[in-house]
Amino acid sequence: MSNITHYNQKVWNKKVEENVSYTQPVSKSVIEKSNSGNWEISVTASRKVPRDWFPENIRGMKILCLASGGGQQGPVLAAAGADVTVVDISERQLEQDRRVAERDHLSLKTIQGEMTNLHFLDEESFDLIVHPVANLFIENVRPVWKEAFRVLKQNGSLISGFMNPVLYLFNDDKEAKGILDVQYKIPYSPISTGESDHFTEAGEALEFGHTLEDQIQGQTDAGFLIAGFYEDDFGGIRTVDQYIKTMIATRAIKMGV
Repeated sequence: MSNITHYNQKVWNKKVEENVSYTQPVSKSVIEKSNSGNWEISVTASRKVPRDWFPENIRGMKILCLASGGGQQGPVLAAAGADVTVVDISERQLEQDRRVAERDHLSLKTIQGEMTNLHFLDEESFDLIVHPVANLFIENVRPVWKEAFRVLKQNGSLISGFMNPVLYLFNDDKEAKGILDVQYKIPYSPISTGESDHFTEAGEALEFGHTLEDQIQGQTDAGFLIAGFYEDDFGGIRTVDQYIKTMIATRAIKMGV
């Protein structure tokens, strides 16, 4: 595990203690609705993934929730009848999934591990992968796509959320005050800009702004066909939301030979 990954792991463990939004498990009522077939999930901040991105019935499907701890996507899909495995670097985030599973009598598996190295999973062992916004916390995103392709079955789908790198052009402190000041180049790295201390002193995870080439062409280079695309934002709470949507979701298919 790299120093960056280890640091971000500790930050996310602490975020669970702080009860930030992406660590809050779904409610019992959400699980009850999911049990009856009325389910939905997000891989970005606000918009729900279109239901036609999923098979009509996911009961019995083997689904990998990749870098997806927090008790949100995994329990909903398990309640809908899927055979769910949740992988996350944060043990505390995985505890949230186990907590919901115990509370609502769900069956799901949790594994602590890195999204860039799924050596603990067999090739072609999942029908579907759900990968919400998370790859901003790693330096190199392309291994994620390669590993996802490896563990996905032929004709399986990868549903991913990630950041539009335009977000990382701007100075964060000024943007919080309503000022969009272009200050950085893409790809963005707090290491190369010498600003990692700014994140660590604030107790925030280190974030990386990957190019769209690495995010989208990276998937096709791994062997995927992009079959769906939409955009999302922070729900209007950030200045940049007034001008552009800074989150992207894609559906990619591992085409059969």
